[in-house]
Amino acid sequence: METLISTSKSVPVGGIALVDKKKVMELVDQLRLSIPQEVKAAGEVLAQKDQIINSATLDARRTKTQAEEDLREKLSQNEIHKRAEEALREAELRAVRIIEQAEADSQARRTEADAYALRCLRAFERELNTLNGSVRKGIDLLAGNALVGTLTSNQREVELEPV
Repeated sequence: METLISTSKSVPVGGIALVDKKKVMELVDQLRLSIPQEVKAAGEVLAQKDQIINSATLDARRTKTQAEEDLREKLSQNEIHKRAEEALREAELRAVRIIEQAEADSQARRTEADAYALRCLRAFERELNTLNGSVRKGIDLLAGNALVGTLTSNQREVELEPV
């Protein structure tokens, strides 16, 4: 967009540049296409978060299932039975820790994705505001020129009237 503005023809008064509407619209279309890509990338980060949680949940279930099987095999012996219960508790605690860590990781990634999307949207907003300011200046300049032209015509008519 900067290149388009810097290479555009300038109006002698006020430093205003005339830009090719078609080229500006092409740039806006490119911006529209790039933002969904950024949102898609953020979605992929969230999908990775889901994979991590699913993997952690699966690992936790496997650990718990294994501990339960161990417990059933050793029920006949009291001391071994106590150890199995302890192993099960540890497995459950480990599963809880894994899930909590996965959720914390997913929240961090979600926050990063949101921050990235927000930065992209703010940059896009700044670009649009700059473009909007340029358009506003052009409108104001053209409106001022039209007013000056009208005033000049009215003065000529007044000068031509007989006194």
